[in-house]
Amino acid sequence: MTVSAGDDLLMADVTIGRSGAMATIGLNRVKALNALTTDMRETIAAAIPSFSRDPNLYIVVLRSSSPKAFSAGGDVRELVAWGRTDPARAKAAFAAEYRLNWTLECFSKPTVSLADGLVMGSGVGISIYNTHRVAGEGYRFAMPETAIGLFPDVGVAHALARLPGEIGTYLGLTGRTIGRAEAFRLGLVTHCIAGSEFAGIEAQLADAQPVDRLLDGMHQDPETGELAPHRGLIADCFAADTVEAITERLARSAASGHDFAAPILTDLAKRSPTSLKITLRHLRAARTLDLRSVLAADYRLACRCLDGHDFAEGVRAALIDKDNLPVWSPARITDVAQGMVDAHFAALRPGEELELPTRAEMQAARV
Repeated sequence: MTVSAGDDLLMADVTIGRSGAMATIGLNRVKALNALTTDMRETIAAAIPSFSRDPNLYIVVLRSSSPKAFSAGGDVRELVAWGRTDPARAKAAFAAEYRLNWTLECFSKPTVSLADGLVMGSGVGISIYNTHRVAGEGYRFAMPETAIGLFPDVGVAHALARLPGEIGTYLGLTGRTIGRAEAFRLGLVTHCIAGSEFAGIEAQLADAQPVDRLLDGMHQDPETGELAPHRGLIADCFAADTVEAITERLARSAASGHDFAAPILTDLAKRSPTSLKITLRHLRAARTLDLRSVLAADYRLACRCLDGHDFAEGVRAALIDKDNLPVWSPARITDVAQGMVDAHFAALRPGEELELPTRAEMQAARV
C-alpha cells in the first residue's frame, strides 16, 4: 500500500508514505510493540524496488508509531503455528525475512532508522543495515533468541562476531539489552538524538537536506556505556571455546567476588542449552564469513530449529502460555552432544538452501 505522507492509514500495521524527497516506512502495530509479521515484511519488501528506481527519491526513513518500541522482534507465534501445520510456509517465511535483510543491506540510497524504545530480533534486522541508525533516549538493543530456543538470526551474527572484546558473544548468548550509549560505542547505532527531534528530522529530510550534515549537527555524544566496567570480565569469560568453559569461567569470577558474573550465570541457565551451543558456533564461524553467507547459514539453522523441540517450547512458555517455564530438550548443556550441534549446521537437501543474489547482481537490478 502506497499513500501520501498526510494520508497514512494508522490502522495498517505498515504504512508506506511519501513526502517530498523522502519515503517513509511506518511501523504501526503498536499494541504488539511492532512485532513484525510476515505480511508486514512483505509490504516493506515490495516497496523497496520502487524506492530504488525513483529518480526523485533521495532518502528512506523507517519510523515507529510506538513510544515503547521501534520493533520488539518478529511474530514468532505465527512461525511456530505454521511449523506445526505447514512447515514449508514457516520455512518460506524465514527465507523471505532473510532476503529482506539482504535487500536492505544492498539498497543503494541513504536509509535512516529513527528508533526509540526496544529494538530486538527482527527489529534489528530491518534497522542494522540502514546507512544511518538514530537512537533516542529510550533505545534498547537486544537479540534474545536463545531464550525461546532460537539463535541470533537476521544476519546479526555478522555484526556481533566483529564487536570487540567478546561483547558480541556475550550479547548473543545472554540476550541481554544494552542502551544507546553502549550501542553507539559499539557502532550499532550511528547517532544519538532525542526522540522529540525525530519529526523535525523527517521534515528536513523531506526537503532533501543532506543527511550527514543534518544528523551530525544534532548528535549528542552519550555517556559511557553500561558495559565499560565489565569489559575485562566479558573478554576473559566469553573468549572460551565452549559454552561449558564460558560458564566455568563465569563461576570462578562469581566466586572471586565479581558481582556481574553471577546474574549472567542465572541468565544462561534459563536459556535453551541447544540454542546456546549453536549460537556460540555460529558466532565463531561468522567471524570469517560475509553477510550473504551468514544469512544462508541463518536459514539452515532456522529450518533445523523449526524441525526441533526447543523453538516451539520456548515460544509456548514465553508468549503463548506465558508461564516462563520452558522444558528444554536436552535440559542441560552437557547433554547437548556434538553430533546434535553438527546436525544443525549440515547442508540442507539440494535445492533447499537459501540462494541470495550477489551484491553486484542486486545493485545491477536496482532492487
